[in-house]
Amino acid sequence: MAQVSSVVNIKRRKLCFSLPFHGFVVATAVLLLCFVPNNVSAAVRRQPPQLQLSQKLRFDRNGEFKILQVADMHYADGKTTPCLDVLPSQVHGCSDLNTSSFIQRMIEAEKPNLIIFTGDNIFGFDARDSAKSLNAAFAPAIAARIPWAAVLGNHDQEGTLSREGVMKHIVGLKHTVSQFNPSEAHIIDGFGNYNVEVGGVEGSGFANKSVLNLYFLDSGDYSTVPNIPGYGWIKPSQQLWFQRTSAKLQRAYMRPPKAQKSSAPGLVYFHIPLPEFASFDSSNYTGVRQEGISSASINSGFFTTMVEAGDVKAVFTGHDHLNDFCGQLTGIQMCYAGGFGYHAYGKAGWSRRARVVVASLEKTEIGGWGAVKSIKTWKRLDDRHLTAIDGQVLWSKNSAGKLRK
Repeated sequence: MAQVSSVVNIKRRKLCFSLPFHGFVVATAVLLLCFVPNNVSAAVRRQPPQLQLSQKLRFDRNGEFKILQVADMHYADGKTTPCLDVLPSQVHGCSDLNTSSFIQRMIEAEKPNLIIFTGDNIFGFDARDSAKSLNAAFAPAIAARIPWAAVLGNHDQEGTLSREGVMKHIVGLKHTVSQFNPSEAHIIDGFGNYNVEVGGVEGSGFANKSVLNLYFLDSGDYSTVPNIPGYGWIKPSQQLWFQRTSAKLQRAYMRPPKAQKSSAPGLVYFHIPLPEFASFDSSNYTGVRQEGISSASINSGFFTTMVEAGDVKAVFTGHDHLNDFCGQLTGIQMCYAGGFGYHAYGKAGWSRRARVVVASLEKTEIGGWGAVKSIKTWKRLDDRHLTAIDGQVLWSKNSAGKLRK
């Protein structure tokens, strides 16, 4: 097929708006009053049953929990869907199946405990049947019988299923820990806001404690507020749920048995990056920044909410396929995964990639496993050797910095 330029595909795939970031919103309290939940009636009206895995997620016998992040698959119709922004030598025969193959290779190489899909899982405009596209997109994870979680991006609902319908379909698939919305939140924006607790090693003193907390939020698609153009954002109702959930988990962690003096680390996953991702330059991040930060045109204050919560150590997003950096701001690592899917815009010659995160437990004095001591990350490229790059320590009880791999 004819090669399409990255610039054209960026505009087509993301429907990019000109959204320069003009700084933080000063009158936060006043601004929040403007954002009335848009999906409240739908979220309250129809809550599908939440499927539960028969076995709780927990750290393995080696004291590790490994997460594979897959961002922006943009899956459509399988082998008939062409690849975008690949080298001329790669065009022939390249399709969605290359995306599926990449997932399978990553599963085999890394053997993750959990796979997290951070939105734009399908590209609705090009999918003839959204349900079938979703099934195919997640098929490698399902076939491997590995627990997996997903959040929505801004393109998932542009096909034959609504945003609500997409999330309902996801929670009905096998081996997923995804949830439609938290049962305790009667009013909340979006679909796919939930948390997952990861227990300590089975048989250890922390077996019944959540030693790693994962938060998932729907960052929306596009603004529905008049005079505010551009992408969606995490709304006050979602932030309130996050605050309450974080506080509850921290209280539980600091209670017996094995009462701890500080909170368990938390990791947060959603699709659209926060405006704070624009705070970095090449001197203070690991990875590359090859395009602008396509966040919402307003700042909803969620970064401040996470800082105030005190347990969040890192945030992981997608959306901007040509960015794959991690940078630390006010104690929180802000990380892109980089573009994964072959039907998503990219850059010819710049490999599709995935992010891996590993949390490791400390050894106790009696030789058992204790709390989390460090969280590390690296990326793998979809090349011949699945080359690992940019290893770094995201957080540790002592310090954060570079990790030599």
